[in-house]
Amino acid sequence: MQKVLFISLSLSFLLFFYLGTGRNGRALGAAVLWMLLVSILAIQGFFSVTDTVPPRFAVIFIGNIICVLYLYRLLKNEVVDYQYSMIIHSLRILVEIALYILFLQGQVPKIMTFEGWNFDILVGISALILLLSFRINKSKPSKIVLLIWNYVSILFLINIVTIGILSAPLPIQQLSFEQPNIAVLKFPYILLPSLIVPIVFLIHILELRRLTKEA
Repeated sequence: MQKVLFISLSLSFLLFFYLGTGRNGRALGAAVLWMLLVSILAIQGFFSVTDTVPPRFAVIFIGNIICVLYLYRLLKNEVVDYQYSMIIHSLRILVEIALYILFLQGQVPKIMTFEGWNFDILVGISALILLLSFRINKSKPSKIVLLIWNYVSILFLINIVTIGILSAPLPIQQLSFEQPNIAVLKFPYILLPSLIVPIVFLIHILELRRLTKEA
């Protein structure tokens, strides 16, 4: 059941990304193709082998870069829907809850949770507040506020991604040797670094592009 819920959460990110960025079929197809490829590899245990050089997890890094650049080229002129954007960021609360459950199960270290060095839940909570405020008052914060919010949110995202990488049982591991980050090497949690993180990052970049042009 836990895995089914995480798959549903990942698909929710993908759905709202599609709805909020102009419903571009090519972008959706590319994201789905990448998700399926990573999922198949993870199910076969490809990423669980961590003693290779270069590490097999490098496939995620390279694939993410290619996918984000391709999607950005397709969507850079689209106006990101504010409500769908805030829904996507609000879903980060559920991601943090999932990480905490995985910590209790010994699959990720404490520093990757909101009890450790992960502050991403603050982004999710603030996004939910901004979304509810918009639905009630029908007004968005100023462009300066949204610019600052997006920059801070990206910093929080980079922070947890860095912690996750340095906590994984890879040749570059520097943290949490007693309880490493093994969840993201397996399906469906591989979708966190390969689908959810790129979507969140790309939404921030598209928002910043629009806000910077308007400012």
